[in-house]
Parts: sequence; C-alpha cells; structure tokens
Amino acid sequence: MPRQARILNEKNVYHVMLRGNNREKIFIDNEDKQRIIETIRLKKKDREFFLYAYCVMDNHIHLVIREGEDSLSRIVKRIGVSYAYYFNKKYNRIGHVFQGRFKSENIEDDKYLLCAIRYVHRNPVKAGLGSFDEYPWSSYKEFMDKKTDLVESNEIFGMISNNKVDGLKEFVQFHQESCNETFLELVDEKEIDATNVQQLIAEFLQKNKIEKPQLKSAQNKKFREELINLIIKKSNLSLRGIAEELGLNREMVRKAALSKEPSP
Repeated sequence: MPRQARILNEKNVYHVMLRGNNREKIFIDNEDKQRIIETIRLKKKDREFFLYAYCVMDNHIHLVIREGEDSLSRIVKRIGVSYAYYFNKKYNRIGHVFQGRFKSENIEDDKYLLCAIRYVHRNPVKAGLGSFDEYPWSSYKEFMDKKTDLVESNEIFGMISNNKVDGLKEFVQFHQESCNETFLELVDEKEIDATNVQQLIAEFLQKNKIEKPQLKSAQNKKFREELINLIIKKSNLSLRGIAEELGLNREMVRKAALSKEPSP
C-alpha cells in the first residue's frame, strides 16, 4: 500500500496546517467548523486546488492539497481571508485570526501521501476526542460517501488497488494501523527563528567537535539524529527546512525524526 510508490514532486502536493493567532480557538462551535469546510468547498469549485484530506480542530486545521490553477500561498490566503472575515464579523472582533504564515510540508510520493491522510484523519484520536471514524469534522466521512466531490477519493483508492471496492476496504484497514511517520505538529513551547536555528546548529557541532558535512556519515548517525530532533523540538522548521539547513536529503531527516530521542 500503495501498489507502487509514484514520485509526486511535479504535482505539488502539500500537507498544510493553519492555527489560531496566539493558539486561540478559531473554530469555536459547530457553525464555525462547518463554515471553514464550506469555504474550502467554495474555493475548490474554482479549481484552484484538489483536496485529499482535512481535519478541523478547535484551534487549527490540517489540509492535504494539490495545487491546481493557483499557487499554494494564494490558495491558503483566499481560504484564510474568507474565513477571517466571517469570524471577525460573527464575534465582533478585529485583527488577525490565523497565526503568522501557515506551515506546510511537501509530499513527495504516494506512500507518504496516504500516511499524511491517515495522520490528518487520526488527529482527533491524538487529541483525546474519540474515534477518528466518528469525528464529524474531518474528511474521513467524505471517503465513505460515494457521492462526495469534495475530496479526490477515487484517485486515492486507485493508488491502493485497481478495484475501487478493494481500495476502499484497504483504505479503512490502513486507517486502523498506527502511524510511524512524522508530520506537521502544533508546537506548544517557544519557537526559535531561522537565525537562531543556525546558531543552535553551530553550537551543537562545536560541542561535539564535528563539521556539518560529517553528519552524512553513518558513524555520526547518533549525532545526526540528536541534532535533527533538537531542531524539531526547538523550532517550527519543516523537515524539508531542516534538510536544507543541514545539507542532508529529506529521507535521512525523516528517518532521524522517527527516533525522537533528542538530548535534554
């Protein structure tokens, strides 16, 4: 699962997360949650993008989307501006609704796409809100609805099996399995900026008496994993951003992130 991984770079597929300003709740009641879903549906009708998954939580939302006729930044901006106008009017407030720039992670192959969809759908479980298949504010139910046109369910089932029925069955089974991949997370502690990330890297390398190119070496795997997870803990850099900062390939960073054993 999938049948054979295809490279998706040229398709511009992304896992996106938007969260409330100052981590405040921005989807306060059911009306708010339904409104953001309908906003996404409306923007999608313009064929600006293709939707693979979503999950609306109280203070953030996850999306898995593929660019269509517009860029990712413009797609997210249009969704955000539209919802912010509604939210500020409803609650008689002014100012930013979403916190800063959205976070995004490029999805490079079918396997990672399916894992990202599962991660998004299982967000309520992680938050202690019950079973993912009963949560009303995610796209999991869209995949179970044969008449839906909001998510690209047939495309996803086709990645799994040549037979749509079998694809659906395996999709459901896949969601029951635990997820070992690392995806965009909410960061609760204070985040450091890019400049301080570079300083963090420099201090780590100096302390351990190694140079950045040496992180690629198998004999320095321990240091590599320790540094990568330290950056994940201290910053909001994506795995791709970490790979660029360290001069490593993204797969190496992903594997290191799975260890999740940063030093204190």
